[in-house]
Amino acid sequence: MACGFRRSIACQLSRVLDLPPENLIKSISAVPISKKEEVADFQLSVDSLLENNNGHSRPDMQVQATRLAEKLKCDTVVSEISTGQGTVNFKINRELLTKTVLQQVIEDGPKYGLKSELFSDLPQKKIVVEFSSPNVAKKFHVGHLRSTIIGNFIANLKEALGHQVTRINYLGDWGMQFGLLGTGFQLFGYEEKLQSNPLQHLFEVYVQVNKEAADDKSVAKSAREFFQRLELGDMQALALWQKFRDLSIEEYVRIYKRLGVHFDEYSGESFYREKSQEVLKLLDSKGLLQKTIKGTAVVDLSGNGDPSSICTVMRSDGTSLYATRCQHVPFGVVQGMKTRRGDVTFLEDVLNEIQLRMLQNMASIKTTKELENPQETAERVGLAALIIQDFKGLLLSDYQFSWDRVFQSRGDTGVFLQYTHARLHSLEETFGCGYLNDCNTACLQEPQSVSILQHLLRFDEVLYRSSQDLQPRHIVSYLLTLSHLAAVAHKTLHVKDSPPEVAGARLHLFRAVRSVLANGMKLLGITPVCRM
Repeated sequence: MACGFRRSIACQLSRVLDLPPENLIKSISAVPISKKEEVADFQLSVDSLLENNNGHSRPDMQVQATRLAEKLKCDTVVSEISTGQGTVNFKINRELLTKTVLQQVIEDGPKYGLKSELFSDLPQKKIVVEFSSPNVAKKFHVGHLRSTIIGNFIANLKEALGHQVTRINYLGDWGMQFGLLGTGFQLFGYEEKLQSNPLQHLFEVYVQVNKEAADDKSVAKSAREFFQRLELGDMQALALWQKFRDLSIEEYVRIYKRLGVHFDEYSGESFYREKSQEVLKLLDSKGLLQKTIKGTAVVDLSGNGDPSSICTVMRSDGTSLYATRCQHVPFGVVQGMKTRRGDVTFLEDVLNEIQLRMLQNMASIKTTKELENPQETAERVGLAALIIQDFKGLLLSDYQFSWDRVFQSRGDTGVFLQYTHARLHSLEETFGCGYLNDCNTACLQEPQSVSILQHLLRFDEVLYRSSQDLQPRHIVSYLLTLSHLAAVAHKTLHVKDSPPEVAGARLHLFRAVRSVLANGMKLLGITPVCRM
């Protein structure tokens, strides 16, 4: 990919520089498009060729670039060679560029960009992606949404790159809260309510038992004893815990289906309940486990008695704690997510709000098509809006949530991406496959066509960058630019009333845009819609 153009340039450079082409491929980058002027297609930074460039000034770089350019020649692939600020620039033969890019997009389909020479030395691995991790017996809190969509993106990307990916949901399914919940259900629980609306009923039971435990020491004592029975493997306590866990997973699967997310395995803290005792024994054998006056077991992580680095790993009754069972990876916080009724707590409230608001937006737009399932379309468009707002920046950054900004149909939003995809799909439906048989790529030499082709050329680099730092923002930025380019081209490069070969060429171009747009959206966890 970059349709072999990058390798062709690397081969010519290798003869001049006496370096293997493989050493040069990643130094040759596609040039970002410019609104002001037509740019070259690829560039080589002279800087990247020099192992130690600290002694080289900018003028030296320019001289080096000029000298290198003078040694290179145009051929059947490269039609023009020029220099920039410390770079050598390469312009690809326009007809070859058009024909090759369009052909490769259609032939490679969902693999376009992933067969690139940038990934040629990528070893195939078995990769575990653990994400989402809601707490069993509690309704799915909105705070788990970010982990869910980030983990889903990483798993999608790794799978697309050919790795064997296992998606694990590491549930919060063990701990003192189950002592409270077990006791609470014995006191306030109803089997009928548990079966009809399990998570809502368990939530109500949990709130009630917490209040009772705060006022009544005997309730708190019963909760501690119930959890101790769980850790000791009491069959009756474990059966009730298993029922809570199974019912919770059933509810979560229903919500994950709405999000377009799936898991290969549901694991959890309970899996490590026996292993945590092994960890405690190991710490004790190494002399790292210390007993406090209260009877708890702690580890001094600093090694020098720093109180802020003391980690409690076992309660005084011998039961385990969170730190004994798993590892935490932080990311940014979403601020200000509220529904019209007030503060949001549960994810299902957000999904319902998304669907409702999007249905209202679609009903108010005159161009909205008659839809077979408007609720499903509204939810998919709304989820795209939510995901794009989340993925536009660095994952570690906090961001302020805004319903108004999320649902804008213009600008850099998920709604705009979905609208672009639906519009391009409608174009294909309107003109059918007849035009696609009649394609003269020489008809695509307008600036708008060339800009799109140049941008399609860069897709493999964007995927490569995201594969390196696991940041979805590179793909988001790329898809938004592609959609803006398509919007401009749609206004100027008409298919209707154009000569057949011109119409066919333009339809091929728009079809390629829609294909790459859909590929990128699916990696992000977005299901493209064909009508809206």
